[in-house]
Amino acid sequence: MLLTLTVFLPLAGALVLLCLPRAGQGLARWVALAFSLATFGLAVALAIRFQIGEPGFQLGVNASWVRSLGVRFRLGVDGVSLPLLLLTALLAPLAVVGSWRMRDRPRSYLALLLVLETALLGVFVALDLFLFYIFWEAVLVPSYFLVGSWGGERRIYAAVKFFVYTLLGGLLMLVGIVGLAYLQAKATGSPSFDYEALRDLGKDPVTQRWLFAAFFAAFAIKTPLVPLHSWLPDTYVEAPTTTTVLLAGVMSKMGVYGFLRFSLPLFPDAAHWFQPLMLTLAVVGILYCALVAAGQRDFKRLVAYSSVSHLGFIVLGIFAFNLQGLQGGVFYMVAHGVVIGGLFFVTGMLQARSGTSEMARLGGLQRTMPRMAGVMLVITLAAVALPGLVGFIGEFLTLIGAFLTNRAAAVLGAGGVILGAVYMLWAYQRMWQGTQRGEPNRGASDLDGREWAIVVPLLAAIIALGIFPRPLLERIEPAAKRVAQITADARPGQSGRAAPAPTPKPTP
Repeated sequence: MLLTLTVFLPLAGALVLLCLPRAGQGLARWVALAFSLATFGLAVALAIRFQIGEPGFQLGVNASWVRSLGVRFRLGVDGVSLPLLLLTALLAPLAVVGSWRMRDRPRSYLALLLVLETALLGVFVALDLFLFYIFWEAVLVPSYFLVGSWGGERRIYAAVKFFVYTLLGGLLMLVGIVGLAYLQAKATGSPSFDYEALRDLGKDPVTQRWLFAAFFAAFAIKTPLVPLHSWLPDTYVEAPTTTTVLLAGVMSKMGVYGFLRFSLPLFPDAAHWFQPLMLTLAVVGILYCALVAAGQRDFKRLVAYSSVSHLGFIVLGIFAFNLQGLQGGVFYMVAHGVVIGGLFFVTGMLQARSGTSEMARLGGLQRTMPRMAGVMLVITLAAVALPGLVGFIGEFLTLIGAFLTNRAAAVLGAGGVILGAVYMLWAYQRMWQGTQRGEPNRGASDLDGREWAIVVPLLAAIIALGIFPRPLLERIEPAAKRVAQITADARPGQSGRAAPAPTPKPTP
């Protein structure tokens, strides 16, 4: 019941907002903030009740929904989904606070943000594949309107491109989901979309490859992997800042979460068969997008390409098929969400003051905004994986995992760390140090109370998880071990049925 309430409370808040009179725009902000903060409180309560050391799903609900089709309303959390649940619940109220001064239909905008939060939460906890698909596609609707109605000059182009790309990928995944249900019906006499039932279903290697490819289409576009990434820079740049924070901080994790939750456990033989391709795409994404980011003149677009590059590290860790890579991949999802959210928040604050995010028109900002410069420095150092900050743990574990599996991929991927440091520090130097450019920059104000309310939680997470990663890692470890065991038990050419994890023998 607690998990269900956590998922649908933002949706209830959106309905309340729509019932408010149009004159109550100020009240709408407080209502949206109250519902988003209450959702965060419930997510924290779930984390407190979560049993450390348990690899299975917890705190869930399992009820019949569409009996004739074998569809169930089943939710649950484990060490993979809990961190993403907390990340979503953290960024949503910060996005509401970031939208506080919006003058263009704030009630509708905040209602769509809350609908988007419910859809994102549902993706990470759905354990029925039909229900998962509903949440997956539900993310598209508020995202499309948030970008298309409140975005920049090219908002319609960006929104349509984003919608078409992700919708086509989702439809191919639906074909794979229906195919799995058909195989279940053929084996047992009745269809089922239950995740664990489909995970334990025997599937021959060739069938696995076709099904893996169907799911790959959706997950690769959402991640996104090169060359399916072209929708992302336009969407991130044209979207309002607070929408970009949720898209980059949370929605981009849907693809890598899908690979870890579904592609590896459901199709372990196919995952091994596709492993060389996936590692290659990860390395290409890391290096190519890092090089493209280094050539950008607009800081918001630089951060967008940087996001794609860093997501490649997560894919690299997941397809290493070992505990270090999988554990690092999940940790890096959280680290990336916090860091990229901070980068886009500060970019939005700069745009509000100077009217631009072009680095050539910015410079010497630390003279007039020393506090914002300090905040940006911490976030930048986290983005370049400075030890002691949250980015280092994720990159280190994913590269260690990749090195144990494929040394060439790990070494090439490590080049992205160097390139990331180059373009991020170079951008910081151009924007915050040197000679001031433009009269608006000379009179710009520093962080105010509302902006401190946004950046302080992010800075706390960046520093706390960088220094004390164990609380998060120990919750991730059992679930990551289970996935590593499933992939270890499967080899190309063998049966795709994943054997249960063996009971470890006591050490003599």
